Amino acid sequence: MTLMSFAVRLRSRAHFSLKQKHARSGHIIATSGLRRRRSRHRLGMMMVAFMAMYVTVAIRLVHYGLKEPELTQTIGNNRPVLASRPDILDRNGEVLATDLEMMSLYAEPRRIVDADEAVEKLNTVIAGLDWAETHKRLRSDSGFQWLKRQITPRQQAAILELGIPGIGFRPEKRRFYPGGPTASHIVGHVNVDNQGLAGMERYLDQQGFTALRDAGMTADVPLEPVRLSIDLRVQNIVRDAISRAMRDYQAEAAGAVVLDVTTGEILAMASVPDYDPNEPSRTLPDGRIDKEYEKGWFNRMSNATFEMGSTFKSFTLAMGLDAGKITLSSVVDASQPIRMGGFTIKDFRGQNRPLTIPEVFQYSSNIGTAAVADKVGVEGHQAFLTKLGLLSKMDTEMPGVATPTQPRNWRKINSVTISFGHGVATTPLQTAVAAAALMNGGYLISPTFIPRTPEATKVFAKQVIQTKTSADMRYLFNWNGQNGSGRSAQVAGFNVGGKTGTADKVINGRYAKDMNFNAFLASFPMDKPQYVVLSIIDAPLTGEKGGRQAAFTAAPIVREIIARAGAMLGVRPRFGPPEKPQLIIDY
Repeated sequence: MTLMSFAVRLRSRAHFSLKQKHARSGHIIATSGLRRRRSRHRLGMMMVAFMAMYVTVAIRLVHYGLKEPELTQTIGNNRPVLASRPDILDRNGEVLATDLEMMSLYAEPRRIVDADEAVEKLNTVIAGLDWAETHKRLRSDSGFQWLKRQITPRQQAAILELGIPGIGFRPEKRRFYPGGPTASHIVGHVNVDNQGLAGMERYLDQQGFTALRDAGMTADVPLEPVRLSIDLRVQNIVRDAISRAMRDYQAEAAGAVVLDVTTGEILAMASVPDYDPNEPSRTLPDGRIDKEYEKGWFNRMSNATFEMGSTFKSFTLAMGLDAGKITLSSVVDASQPIRMGGFTIKDFRGQNRPLTIPEVFQYSSNIGTAAVADKVGVEGHQAFLTKLGLLSKMDTEMPGVATPTQPRNWRKINSVTISFGHGVATTPLQTAVAAAALMNGGYLISPTFIPRTPEATKVFAKQVIQTKTSADMRYLFNWNGQNGSGRSAQVAGFNVGGKTGTADKVINGRYAKDMNFNAFLASFPMDKPQYVVLSIIDAPLTGEKGGRQAAFTAAPIVREIIARAGAMLGVRPRFGPPEKPQLIIDY
């Protein structure tokens, strides 16, 4: 090999090595670039991931910031927790119902450390705590649980000293009734959420108060008090009188109402058994609800119907007088019982002779009253009672008013028995309202538990009988008060007139011969009646002088009410010789 060829080969190898070296260098550079691109890509992905995480956290924080607290959500957004109710006052401004600030105990179960220990500690403060139920609530997965509504300040302080994590207090309103059961059936009561359940409390909710509460407009705004027509003083007397009668006469129930005949205002109304609206339900020692106590919710004056017995004779005679079929000097034959459709109509203490209309009223003659109804006729009889509002549901503010019952098809026998108070069942309150029309000049006025002026009354008043008929009925009421069964309700100086009603009690659709439902329908003072007073007593076992009839049971209730409340009602007693005739004033 020559030197030249060796040099050429050496250059070729060097050139080849250089090319290889350049190739390897390029490959290294390319690989390094790829790695850098991959690193930047991973870094970008990580940055995007972190940014997404931070954005998610930020969104959640904004969401939680705008979101209602879980506590409020659990309680419910459909009403403000601090919802207030207006005070309820009597006509003189005495408080019948008001709100008190209270605290309620709640738990946040997710923050409870030891449910068993919490229950044990709470039981030392809250008597009768339901261990199983409380433990269940504390172990739940919810964010909020009520434990005890409306606790006392002393209980709140004691629970605070226990230092239980996850336990808190929430301010609430509690309804308080200073008079207790005195006017329970009129005022009614509320539930634990301050929502009206009965009486005028429920009426307020029905008039739009619920909508205001749901709209959050009753939380911290002072509400105008609601004034009722009742007089708390008279109300207390009425309840006391019927409670004593129920006890003394060993009756199942009793009731009474005092009604202004010129305005339709109810001054007092009570029914016993009753209840304390501060404690509408009671729990027995074994934890069951006392159902016997809850029977006191039943208001017999407006939420129940009864056959009102001989008090209906007032309407039958008014019907005959208004139709011109009889006058006060008319005579009807009551010498023989009436036999009709397999029934015999007879008098309890019959005189067995023809009777004048005042005597028919005085001796409470079934035969004489049936004769008057027969003169008017079946259709006229039904139309007259309808006109007086005795066959239809009464229009008033009190919720739950009962609807009267009557025969599906009126026949002559129905008209005869209804004439003396059997066969139609109506509420005692609307019986008093219809009687007011007999006393006030003939105007039917819807009853009200809200104050009403005489001027406003003209809008509601509807003349249903002639003025002359009303004057004749005042004469009959006065006559019976002086000479008949109404003497049992007479109060010196107040000139009470009225009509007794003794009916066989209806039990399971049958008349019980040994049990009565008694009523006394009265008005005073009879020279110019201002008030109607109606009393009822259900199934008395005894009465004054041992009698079970209305004259010995229902009439004495009215006597006590008028004797104690007459002056409070603004009636000035008048005294004079008993032989002095009473002046019956036309309206």
